[in-house]
Amino acid sequence: MTYQQTLDFLFSQLPMYHRIGAAAYKADIQPTIDLMAALGHPECKFRSIHVAGTNGKGSVSHMLASILQEAGYRVGLYTSPHLVDFRERIRIGGQMIPQQDVVDFVERYHQLFADLGLSFFEMTVGLAFDYFANEHVDIAVVEVGMGGRLDSTNVITPELSVITNIGLDHTQFLGDTLPKIAAEKAGIIKPGIPVVIGETQPETRPVFERVAAERHAPISFADSHYLVSPMPSDDPSQLTFDVTRLDDHSTVRGLTCQLAGDYQRHNIATVLRAVDILRQDPLFRIPDSTISGGIARVVDNTHLRGRWQVISRRPLTICETAHNTPGIDAMLGKLATMDFSHLHVVYGCVNDKDYRHILQHLHAAFSRLGKPFSWRFSQPSVPRRLPVADLQAAAADLGIRGQAFPHVKDAIIDARRQADAADLVLVTGSIFLVADALEACDAGLLG
Repeated sequence: MTYQQTLDFLFSQLPMYHRIGAAAYKADIQPTIDLMAALGHPECKFRSIHVAGTNGKGSVSHMLASILQEAGYRVGLYTSPHLVDFRERIRIGGQMIPQQDVVDFVERYHQLFADLGLSFFEMTVGLAFDYFANEHVDIAVVEVGMGGRLDSTNVITPELSVITNIGLDHTQFLGDTLPKIAAEKAGIIKPGIPVVIGETQPETRPVFERVAAERHAPISFADSHYLVSPMPSDDPSQLTFDVTRLDDHSTVRGLTCQLAGDYQRHNIATVLRAVDILRQDPLFRIPDSTISGGIARVVDNTHLRGRWQVISRRPLTICETAHNTPGIDAMLGKLATMDFSHLHVVYGCVNDKDYRHILQHLHAAFSRLGKPFSWRFSQPSVPRRLPVADLQAAAADLGIRGQAFPHVKDAIIDARRQADAADLVLVTGSIFLVADALEACDAGLLG
């Protein structure tokens, strides 16, 4: 079996939630428990950090991995979904799992997958944990796929649990209120294991405090310990910020992060508090210089993509995976700080989002910027996509006019041709629309 044949098998036989939606979702952790037993319990053979949350969990996972790499540790990193290459999900030291390891694992265990009736995500978790165990990582940073309590990754017993924040996303699976969603994400809190909550929210704090107390898990809220203040910068590809430690009001100024959105201030505070907890364990030696260096070089170290990623500077062209309301609001906050003449928006989404509400929200926010803007609609290349004609029609019903492009690369090319040097082209919406844009960029198809 070749690598491509292996991927074809995985994508066709074991459907991904992120590609086809609810039909692939399984609210049952038992198959993963059975898989771990059949694999010899690889999840018990490495230390780990478990990261959940509605937004920011990917950025926090990558920053933690980068800091630990800078400190000299052999670090596994499991994240989802991937943007361009399946192997982005599974890395050690920033390097993707080799293609042959993927092929060998699937060939060895494909009958086991069938016997257990595994989903794509369950199989991928098994692959990652088996790889980390065989490669003897010092520690792995493991990002939750969805929720927490019933997520396949929740078979690990980590050194630390992290929950970034709670927003209304995946409500059909996790609940339709913030406390209900928080209860699902609190499922990663383990007995006696410290947990860091990134953002204090009045609706969710009591949920986390109750679960932590029941499980005798020390709990702390990152925003009670750190204030991260973004500073003006002429470089759109990085964030410059000051950090104030709230217990003694000491401040470190002029730090940088390769993840440029101002909203990263919440994620950085979460990471700093998580590192504080790790440093209480004598097994972890993490000097201050590796903390600042890991945050400053997170993209170089882990190759994270799609978070306020600058793919061209003339005109400035940025890709941002803002696909739910909290993420969109954070993106809008960043836009409000930027200086540009005209905003060219390239937008596309999947079919189970409340895209009419999102379109109204975005259009109103762009109008408040006080600068001219224009829309170009497109669609991601996954079965779960919202057809661009449907998106354009829905927008027109709301009084929003825009051109339609079946392929995002064509929408970007058109925007860039029409843009002046002082304009901004923003590619946003579905993770998979951004993935298509990055794939076109990598192939040199954007001009």
